[in-house]
Amino acid sequence: MTLESSLGIEHPVVLGPFGGVSSVALAVLVSEGGGLGSFGLYGYAPDRIAETVSALRSGTTRPFAVNLWVPTGDEVSPADVPWEPHAAVRALFDEVGVAVPARPDAFLPDPEAQLDAVIAARPAVLSTVFGVLSPDRVEAVHAAGIRLIGTATTVEEAVAVAESGADAVVATGSEAGGHRVSWLRPAEESLVGTFALVPQVVDAVDIPVIAAGGIADRRGVAAARALGADGVQVGTAFLRTRQSAAPDAHRAAIAMPHRTTLTRAMSGRLARGIPNRALRTLESAPVLPFPAQNWLTGRFRAEASAQDRGDLLSLWAGQAAALAHLDDAHDVLAELVAGLR
Repeated sequence: MTLESSLGIEHPVVLGPFGGVSSVALAVLVSEGGGLGSFGLYGYAPDRIAETVSALRSGTTRPFAVNLWVPTGDEVSPADVPWEPHAAVRALFDEVGVAVPARPDAFLPDPEAQLDAVIAARPAVLSTVFGVLSPDRVEAVHAAGIRLIGTATTVEEAVAVAESGADAVVATGSEAGGHRVSWLRPAEESLVGTFALVPQVVDAVDIPVIAAGGIADRRGVAAARALGADGVQVGTAFLRTRQSAAPDAHRAAIAMPHRTTLTRAMSGRLARGIPNRALRTLESAPVLPFPAQNWLTGRFRAEASAQDRGDLLSLWAGQAAALAHLDDAHDVLAELVAGLR
């Protein structure tokens, strides 16, 4: 079965799900254009998940995906960490004019409740990162008529995704922007490039393989297909467009990146982005474990986004950011589809 027939799409082009800057408008546009629009649900409570899926369904009758993070077991709770932010971190709060928040009751919604909400909402596709669902949860997802896509940064992870019962796997190379979603080994030990990873995954599994990382135009799509990929997932090129929910400063940074870097300073987990003053400041201070660091920095980043302060945002972007020169998502999708030919 092809990826297109499995997911009910016309073009095997998947929008990368962005945590925090996903846009209903962008996801709908990609789905309406024949690809698979995606929306990241990181941090969303069950009622917000239901509202989001409803909004997506109101925008398109075509298939779309939502994305959840699978707990890895090493997440900390508020009681596990000290709550006296370093002076350098406090200075970032002062700069955007918000107070350092009190210790919260929880950093994230209950992941099982999130999954229950997705199953109840019945999107066409659920994609996951940072692991695989338990067998009973995979069964529940499929029983609801939902296709399941897992994510892998190594061949071993891809095999585990296939064995879990997923319908497809995203093989995401180290060039990709945002979090490195490794889970069988530390992320620093799982930095396999897309050109090395994709053909090995294709040889190792019998489910469709979606290539991700360093793909921003028709050349990247053609290369991924030549490596045996059934489709592609693209993030940064779409994040650059005006239809994304990224602040103007973030889109401008993608358009003119000097370099990207891997860091744990912003969230407590390894992620790729464009270095800025906030990142350099956070790297000078002790980094809390995930999700404590992500929750804490998210409080000043939200205000920095409202103020369009690119120097204080998390500027997630992949290594092909310099190729992301189109500012309309219609044009990006057309460019990528051209590579399928």
